[in-house]
Amino acid sequence: MTLSSPRRTDAADTVTGGPRRRRASGLRGSRRARGGAPLPLLVPALIGLAFLTLPLVALLIRAPWRSMPDLLTSPEVWQALRLSLVCATAATAVCLVIGVPLAWLLARVDFPGRGLVRALVTLPLVLPPVVGGVALLMALGRNGVVGKWLDSWFGVTLPFTTTGVVIAEAFVAMPFLVISVEGTLRAADPRYEEAATTLGASPFTAFRRVTLPLIAPGVAAGAVLAWARALGEFGATITFAGNFPGRTQTMPLAVYLALQNDPESAIALSLVLLAVSVAVLAGLRDRWMSPQ
Repeated sequence: MTLSSPRRTDAADTVTGGPRRRRASGLRGSRRARGGAPLPLLVPALIGLAFLTLPLVALLIRAPWRSMPDLLTSPEVWQALRLSLVCATAATAVCLVIGVPLAWLLARVDFPGRGLVRALVTLPLVLPPVVGGVALLMALGRNGVVGKWLDSWFGVTLPFTTTGVVIAEAFVAMPFLVISVEGTLRAADPRYEEAATTLGASPFTAFRRVTLPLIAPGVAAGAVLAWARALGEFGATITFAGNFPGRTQTMPLAVYLALQNDPESAIALSLVLLAVSVAVLAGLRDRWMSPQ
């Protein structure tokens, strides 16, 4: 019986074409499934691709390439660019300080209402930015729920200041960091932290010495996304911080203002923001865009 079993298998393989033949036919079938595109799907797909890329191509075509160096080195443009970079970096730092612990809380601690807390954390992703700016005014404005106490007790006024720009950008950018870090924490093995605590490390030491190195790529990806989102923020910034050159006028606000008076400067600033977005996507390509 032991000797006849392989012969039966060989005979069956001969009838069916053998394992190699079956694998080859399977590969050909998968290639046909991948290569063939039905026309009812191909046409809307191409229309969607054109819809997304045509405005960007038009921006590149209409760009004043010859005068681009002069436009980007003008005092007004450089002032807005410098303020945007400083505020976006400061907002990202704020997101890291308070967003990483929040992501750890959502990923590692099971408490009542965690789903509601997660929904509130991600709400700025779908909330219109102008509504976010109004909400910040109601909370931190001079007559706001918290802002009136800050003004009367400490003399601190946040709206229409550079600090207000940082707060508005952090408000809309922090969900990107929290989602990225929480996903990385859920994918990380918690047994390393448990082993560190059993060896005598405190929970904070285990988080600092074990967890943070494990989730460093996720933290970096979330920080880059938060920085890019903060750099492009418009609605909450103009509502909560205003549009004062040199103090609260970031690049998106400068683009909006220049579009009315100097379209070439608006295009130049838009290209800078476009270049930043492309750089962010290129940096995150291996993490989120490569096929698994």
